[in-house]
Amino acid sequence: MHKRILFIIVPGVILGLVFAWIVSAVSNSTTHSAASELLQPVTATSGQATLADQNIRAAQAAIEARPDDPKGYNILANGFMLKARETGDFSLNMRAEQALKESFRVAPGNYDGTKHQAALLLVLHKFPEALQTAQKAVALNPQDFTIYDVMVDAYVELGDYDRAVDAAQKRVDLRPDTAAYSRISYLRSLHGDTKGSIEMMKMAAESASPSNPEGIAWCRVHLGDELMKDGRLPEAEREYDFALFTLPDYHLALAAKGRARFASGDTENAIAFYKRAADRVPLPEYVTALGDLYTKLGRTNEAKQQYAQVEFIEKAGASGGTYSLQIAMFWADHDIRLDEALAIALRERAGRNDIYSADTLAWILYKNGRFQEAKVAIDEALRLGTRDPQLLYHAGMISLSLGDKTTGSNYLKKALTINPSFDILQADIAREKLKAI
Repeated sequence: MHKRILFIIVPGVILGLVFAWIVSAVSNSTTHSAASELLQPVTATSGQATLADQNIRAAQAAIEARPDDPKGYNILANGFMLKARETGDFSLNMRAEQALKESFRVAPGNYDGTKHQAALLLVLHKFPEALQTAQKAVALNPQDFTIYDVMVDAYVELGDYDRAVDAAQKRVDLRPDTAAYSRISYLRSLHGDTKGSIEMMKMAAESASPSNPEGIAWCRVHLGDELMKDGRLPEAEREYDFALFTLPDYHLALAAKGRARFASGDTENAIAFYKRAADRVPLPEYVTALGDLYTKLGRTNEAKQQYAQVEFIEKAGASGGTYSLQIAMFWADHDIRLDEALAIALRERAGRNDIYSADTLAWILYKNGRFQEAKVAIDEALRLGTRDPQLLYHAGMISLSLGDKTTGSNYLKKALTINPSFDILQADIAREKLKAI
């Protein structure tokens, strides 16, 4: 996986307090009208209502009771964001946005609305705006530990890793919990400390609330990903199974299980799991993986169908630019639309200084034959010492293009040592290059 998707953990709401507030609201006011679309029910993920389902229902009841109180709208926005994470239905984030508009309509500039708006901006990949809004919230209430989650994530996405570490330390000082541990885990992973990352993600998973199955499943998937980097495939797959047991049909876990099956040489089941993931949420990386698996098996027509779907996702613009770098990487990996891919990479890089936008730019520059510029960009991508096989593979290929066989082969060997199946098609290219040296 190129990078973690939506690694923000939206803070949960203590349901007892929510219902206590609703009881008070019902006893002290009559029901008023509210935006009808916000009061439409959301189907439960399974037979049992999750934390998100409970919060949404509680908030909708509160809005009906007190339509001029921002609390209901804020709780509803939080519930919609959590439900979007559970289901992969990102249209729920738009409902969260509408709920926050109502919150600010009835109480301009209210603190909880500002806090949730920062989280939503992060989900929508509006990283500078998310950071600015989070900083505004911190100025209003510096002791609220949850707002530091947004600050850590925004700093990471913008490539300001020193400030991300500082914000993570502040976060854990205020409240050491699942959200804090998971962020420390990711920062350790970015800095090449795989064992430290595993340790912290285990703590995150073990401290996750039983009332939030998506939070548990998210932690287990990312714990599995770190175990994969440590060469512990059976343990990693057990974590993916744990995630699916906790939250059946969770798209992140289905895709992770697909990766694990492919790594074990079980291509047919890898396809089955990726199909289920893509059926749940047609993310570009899931659809691309299916196409690449079909390509590897020589099933050309089926591969073309999947690749066409990736193109359809891009043209439809349903992601609103959220997956621009993934689309650009898809084009580069498959040697198509390289000019457009470069334009996207340059635009994204202009707005952020993180290692993954640098990596994407490096790879696309390489594919466009601009090897010296690619070398500058990949050095930026490697600056933290991240043990990501994709970064190392790109660095190896770029070094080889510049005639540095020793450095290039070392990078390729490191990539394959970390994960021999780090990419369905690119790992084979790495092996072929090493044989040819």
